[in-house]
Amino acid sequence: MIVVSIVVTLVLAVVAVIATTLLGLGCIVAALIGVQDRRGSIFDWTPRVWSRILLAAAGVRVVMHNPERTGDGDPHIFVSNHMSWFDIPVLASSLPRYKFVAKAELFRIPMFGPAIRAIGMIPMERQNRKAAFAAYERAAEKIRGGSSVVVFPEGTRGDHYPIRPFKKGPFVLAIAAGVPIVPVVVHGTHEALARGSLLVRPGRVDVHLLEAVPTAGLEYSDRDALADKVRKQLVEALEKLYGIATPDLAARATTETD
Repeated sequence: MIVVSIVVTLVLAVVAVIATTLLGLGCIVAALIGVQDRRGSIFDWTPRVWSRILLAAAGVRVVMHNPERTGDGDPHIFVSNHMSWFDIPVLASSLPRYKFVAKAELFRIPMFGPAIRAIGMIPMERQNRKAAFAAYERAAEKIRGGSSVVVFPEGTRGDHYPIRPFKKGPFVLAIAAGVPIVPVVVHGTHEALARGSLLVRPGRVDVHLLEAVPTAGLEYSDRDALADKVRKQLVEALEKLYGIATPDLAARATTETD
């Protein structure tokens, strides 16, 4: 098995470099010449194509549950658990028109960083409270422009599946934008590429879209209750689907922005 993982990892590395260079360069050039970011544009389909190429190279098969919950074309905020680097291509390969709120370090990777910036992904300085708030303001602009937004409210990848406390920023964003939140349980990416590991393991990843949580009519003061409600849905789904219990169901969202 270790030999298979080594071979798959090497193949994925080569494919990732080639796909990122070719597709990334196309997006950078498109941005420079003023191509509009709209449904069906190069900025819309490139992340999906790039993700599917990488998943195929890694031997990772994605199974989407309740795909109708992606919505009818209206913007949503997809709130997902976060276990692995593979969470990004898994979700990017499956969801409709979207932008990710991603850690700023990704935007410093040669070619990859300029490409995702050209596509319209949103950098997040996790340790800078003021910058984090500005990132969510930019995310709100993307929503007003017709894009959904994908966020990982746990803030960073985890070592185990139980749901960790949430940052408040994504829920402040949801209330300000007035769009529904779709909680997402991703299972299988930890097995494909665990945090701290360099070896990729082929396999199946399941993406469960849960019932949408409306935010219309909510106010800033409702942010903690909203975070708790969404987190509870993820906790309950993870236990029901996979028997994975999360301790401390009453954990409140941690502070990211006021």
